Formats: sequence, structure tokens, C-alpha cells
Amino acid sequence: MADGSTIMLDTGGPYNASNKQVRSLRKLSRRRSTAAVLLCLPLLVLVIGLEVYPTFYALLLSMMNRKMTEYVGLDNFIFMISRDSFQLVVFQSCLFAVTAVIMKAFLGFILAHLMHNIRGRNQRIWRGLLLIPWVIPLALSTLTWFWLFDPSYSAFNWTLNSFGLDPIPFLGTTWNARIAVIVVNTWFGAPFFMIMYLAALKSVSEQLYEAAAIDGAGSWQKLIFITLPMMRNIIMITVLFSLIVTFADFDIVRILTNGGPQDSTHLFATYAFTVGIQSGHIPRGASVSLFMFPILATLAFFVLRDVLKRNKEIAS
Repeated sequence: MADGSTIMLDTGGPYNASNKQVRSLRKLSRRRSTAAVLLCLPLLVLVIGLEVYPTFYALLLSMMNRKMTEYVGLDNFIFMISRDSFQLVVFQSCLFAVTAVIMKAFLGFILAHLMHNIRGRNQRIWRGLLLIPWVIPLALSTLTWFWLFDPSYSAFNWTLNSFGLDPIPFLGTTWNARIAVIVVNTWFGAPFFMIMYLAALKSVSEQLYEAAAIDGAGSWQKLIFITLPMMRNIIMITVLFSLIVTFADFDIVRILTNGGPQDSTHLFATYAFTVGIQSGHIPRGASVSLFMFPILATLAFFVLRDVLKRNKEIAS
């Protein structure tokens, strides 16, 4: 009788179903994908709370009137596009981002090669020194640059006066101010490119360079046919990341020029702050900030498509 009851419990009934559920839960918990989702869950919560929700909320605000009491559709976007000041912001943002990223990539590439050719302890010392501009808080370093460019107490103009040269209004004219903010952004961001490119250079096998040297390849040929192709993915991803960050830059322009002279150095972020916070029209400020999304989404699409295509070619 006892044996029979045991057989009945094992072959059917609710007890057997509960055992199957326990075993399925154990199998689920042992899967790597489940563990990966659980580990990434805090990050997903942060992304949703700090990125996804504010984005949709900004989209909602951009379609409301100034008092945020009724929807006006795309009127805020149409109004901003028709303004000359906003068209100037689009031009300045594109000029600032593209020029600064090109300069940072070029300077970072040169510094990475110089660091790569320094051996031993000296490389660590120089690498640490060159990372200082990127480590210092941007607001503090921009205040230092503001003092260097200041029309009354400029260290640059004091140096020029020492050589009998006329002072330069670094922040007083349109193109001087544009060049000034680009220079500061390049100074701040070049170390990031340097450290990324240096890591990519260290991953390139020395055997490739030795084989190319045996075939008679020179330095430029090694650079063009070995170094650049091997670093292509890192270069593309780094440039994309820097474009996104540079387009959304706020501190440099806000501290150096506050968008002047005559709104000629405003970027999307600073102009959105001016329109939305200082002028009190939050929906239009939200619409200005959302103009960055299609530009950056298009850049990200083409860059990531190229990276994925290259990865497939390497894998095949």
C-alpha cells in the first residue's frame, strides 16, 4: 500500500506538477541569458528612468503651448525653423561638432602614436600627464580658459603685448569666439581619443608590421594598409560617441561666451536653455533640444551599419 501511494504521487497529481515547476525554475535560473538580464536590470532601470522617460516627456512638452495647458502639435517646431537665430544655431552646432571632432581625432591619433613608441615607465608618466585635461572637471578648466581669453586680463594678450603686438578680441568677434570654443573642446576631448587609439594600437599584432617590413613597406604604407584598417571600428565608434557628446555640449559655450556675440556661438543645448529656462518657454526649449535627435540618429545609423558590415566581413 505504501509502495502504491508512492507510485501514485510520482506519476500524477498536483505534487508531480509542482515538482516540474520547481525544476523548470531551476533550469531558468541556470541559463546564462536569465543571469545576464538580472545583472543588467539595474542598468535598464536607470536608462529607462534617466533617458527613455525624459525623452518621451520632452516630446510631450514640445507639442504644448507656453502655459502647458493645451496641445499645439508641431507649431513650436515650425516656429523655431522659421527663425534666423535658430538656423544660425543649426549651422554653429554642425560647424562646432564636426570641426572639433576632426581636430580631436587627428590630434588624438598623433598623440597615440607618440605614446605607442615610448617604452617602459616613461609611457605611463606621459600618458597620465596627457590625460589631465580630460580628468579635470570641464567647468573648472573652461573657467581657466575664460581667464586666458578675457579681454581685460588675458594672459594671451599680455604675451602679445610683451612682443609689441596688438591684442586680439578672442571672445569679442564672431569667428574668434567660434574658434575659441572649438579650441577648448579640442583640448578637453583629445586625450579621450588618444587613450582609445592607444588601446587599439596595442591590439595590432607586431607580426603584421614585421611581415610588411619584409615585403618592403614603408612607414606610410604600414599606416595606410595595416594600422588604419585594423583601427577602423575603434575610430568609427569613437568618432560617433564624440559627435553625440559634442553636439550636446553645454559647459564650454555657457561659460566662455554665453552664446554671444549676437548668438553666433549658441549650440542646441545652450539655446534650448536660453529659450526654455531663461525666456520661460519650456515647450519651445524642449523642441529645440529634440532637433538633435534626427541628426544624431542618422549619424549613428550609418556608422553602426558600417561597423556591423565590417564585423560580418571579418567573421566570414
